[in-house]
Amino acid sequence: MLLQDKQAAIIGGGMGGLLLARLLQMKNANVKVYERDLNQEVRVQGSPLDLHEDSGLKAMKHANLLDEFYANIHPNASKARILDKDFQLHFDEHNIQKTAATQILGTGKNSLQDISKPRPEIDRSALRNVLLNSLQSETISWNSQFSWMKRENNGWRLHFKNGTSTYADLVIAADGANSKVRQYLSSEKTIYSGITMIEGTIYNAKENAPNLFEFSKGGKVLALGNEQTIMYGTKGDGSLMFLLSSKIPENWIKKSDLNFKDNQKIFEWFNEVYKEWSPKWHELFKSNELYFIPRPQYYFPLNQAWKTQANLTLIGDAAHRMPPFAGKGANLALLDALDLADFLTNDEFRDIKTAISSFEKRMLERAAIATKETLENGEQIHSKEALGKLVSIFKGANL
Repeated sequence: MLLQDKQAAIIGGGMGGLLLARLLQMKNANVKVYERDLNQEVRVQGSPLDLHEDSGLKAMKHANLLDEFYANIHPNASKARILDKDFQLHFDEHNIQKTAATQILGTGKNSLQDISKPRPEIDRSALRNVLLNSLQSETISWNSQFSWMKRENNGWRLHFKNGTSTYADLVIAADGANSKVRQYLSSEKTIYSGITMIEGTIYNAKENAPNLFEFSKGGKVLALGNEQTIMYGTKGDGSLMFLLSSKIPENWIKKSDLNFKDNQKIFEWFNEVYKEWSPKWHELFKSNELYFIPRPQYYFPLNQAWKTQANLTLIGDAAHRMPPFAGKGANLALLDALDLADFLTNDEFRDIKTAISSFEKRMLERAAIATKETLENGEQIHSKEALGKLVSIFKGANL
């Protein structure tokens, strides 16, 4: 095996990094995951994930974790209710036996068409726990935020914010869209998509946003109008996560000096930007247990490339950041982990560099396709005809 007597370091304990560790340990590789969170109990942000059969579910199957995965899914979470800006219901999937499952942040490939296959959804925290519990003890080094690294022998000396350091023969960056490791491999810059999201989370939503909580029926709500969207869904911990998505200039956050810790200011911004939307949406802003995160949407060029190294590579968002409008991010990260683990352990390649080169070629080719689909979806979701198109697709998928 190429990793025989070598130490592999995975930077980042997200879904891709954890699954990669699981798959490598199944082949008896020596691997350590370095994660910036203090411990396993840290709250995991982000929307639930719907895993696709040809990527996320495929990877979970190879990791022998499908039973654990299905034990933690939300059966009704995929069902959607589609509204307009006036809170008028145009389509309700809860009353239809067949479901055109879709993810709250996206609607599939080929310009919104590939939404007819049911896709099981799971909270990010639940999936993370499934993956964490599958690893050998002491695999995760918590409170280990990557700071910098330098070459040492044939590998790297890694330095962390907590003052510790370690050596690794092979480093895999799985540290997300704002990866600090990526710069050691590629200088390619991201491109702004033209769309910015404001993510909001309401904790104890049944009490703090009762009308919207009940209206979701445990699924997701997608509202479109004026080339804007509001999307929300509930999670297993009782919270409600919503997204306000609009075409906004890249530098508007800095220019507006908007304080995302000031909920009243965010509400005032909403009333200005979404001024034609129904007051029924105002319930999103009434809770004291409400937190916001700005998420401008960037992507890497479709033709990105870099020179392969023998001791460093990337997976997931660190390699191919893109907006979420096709639900590809986590699924590609899991598929990256599956492919990389296979290439490093199947003895088909003469050395690690050759294995990584083959992996990166495959990864970047499919990432380019996914990014193109994502950008097309983003344009359609924020178009003047978005509501009609989406409703017709859901109705067609449920015939």
